[in-house]
Amino acid sequence: MDVDPCDHIAFSMPLPARGYPGNNALIELIMETTLKQSILLCALALACGSALAESGSRFDVAITVDDLPSHGSKPADITRAEIARSHIATFRAHGVPEAWGFVNAVALGKEADSDAALDVWREAGYPLGNHGYTHMGLSQAASLDAWEDDVRKNEPVLGKYMAGKDWHVLRYPFLDAGGKGARHDDALAWLKARGYRVADVTLGFDDWAYTETYARCVAKGDQAAIDGMKASYYRRIDQQLARTKAMSQRVYGRMIPQVLLTHMGAWSAATLPEVMKRLDAAGAHYVTLDQAQSDAAYRIPSPGAGNGAMIERRAQDAGIDLAGLPAVDPVGSLDALCR
Repeated sequence: MDVDPCDHIAFSMPLPARGYPGNNALIELIMETTLKQSILLCALALACGSALAESGSRFDVAITVDDLPSHGSKPADITRAEIARSHIATFRAHGVPEAWGFVNAVALGKEADSDAALDVWREAGYPLGNHGYTHMGLSQAASLDAWEDDVRKNEPVLGKYMAGKDWHVLRYPFLDAGGKGARHDDALAWLKARGYRVADVTLGFDDWAYTETYARCVAKGDQAAIDGMKASYYRRIDQQLARTKAMSQRVYGRMIPQVLLTHMGAWSAATLPEVMKRLDAAGAHYVTLDQAQSDAAYRIPSPGAGNGAMIERRAQDAGIDLAGLPAVDPVGSLDALCR
């Protein structure tokens, strides 16, 4: 509910009692001064509120994290559980009510504390969903049956960690929902029959691309390279936010609720505090996945539902030209760094 900041002007300063010599004049002076200050504060509040409303800068964002319990390589001095704790601490600092973590259970047991990372996530009250046992893309699977088996193989772990809760949310690995056609349609029908809903994506910053290089640079102690990567990454975040806002306006005529994709990696943990600051500055208001995907934009039918990012997919389906939108710098070549 919107509140008019001028509705509740009140005097908090205790006033002297009337009827004593000199007090009446003092009371009038206090009241006049306080009223002027209140009116000024009220005008400032209204101006700020009006500017925010006119700019339309506030937008809803649901946070999702892929590749739990472990994404890519990590520096030797941090554990998988510490990476999970770092994510959670940052989310809590920014008022994130929920962050779905999407699991590839094949990683469990490969590192000493990989199981502990899932324990940490659930202890924080954040839910876990299915990302395929081995992170198998639907288009690359040997068959639809093989892909379904991979999804099914993840379910006992989800049932264990999400006991008594609904874990039937799937994030397609690689955002690969099989393109268009029979395999895509049959997989989606199978998921629906099994009780799954799909977590879409509208916003991401390619954090995955920096993971391996970051681990190498930390091992080499090359802080200058890390600082350069961060500067480039943060610049790309601002560019992507500008592009996403403009793209949403062109495709939907408004800024729709966003679903952010990030990853459970060391780079992501190290940079997430700054990422969240930039989201805050851009107007982000954090909501649950269900709240974001309850928006009508997420119910528009698409022959390629689940493939890639949703706004671009909708533009392609509707024949909307995305030329002229704010550009995003390429990630660039990271493979040569810290070798």
